[in-house]
Amino acid sequence: MTRDEYNAFCDSLPHTTHVVQWGDHDVWKVAGKVFAIAGSGPGFNVTFKCSALAFEILREQPGLRPAPYLASRGMTWIQRTGDEAMNDAALADYLRESHRIVASGLPRKTRLALGL
Repeated sequence: MTRDEYNAFCDSLPHTTHVVQWGDHDVWKVAGKVFAIAGSGPGFNVTFKCSALAFEILREQPGLRPAPYLASRGMTWIQRTGDEAMNDAALADYLRESHRIVASGLPRKTRLALGL
């Protein structure tokens, strides 16, 4: 997945907003809450929130690692650094799931107002 494809995919999800933060990271949010981060650095890295079970499985796979900063604080965020264990279709599924997880944590009133 290229950076343009990542941005287009995240933009296709409901009620998302895009900001560039922390230098040149493409950060995608739903109702102001982050669900995906793509940064530069060596290669194209994508970071996303996942379930506790997915975190335990993915953290051991090649090309994936607990997300720096976020995972060290006990959050279940994974960073894809390569496509060895996760192809683009699977990444899209995890980005969609990250959006769902973050949206489900929004206050009920906000979810209802957004139709989520």
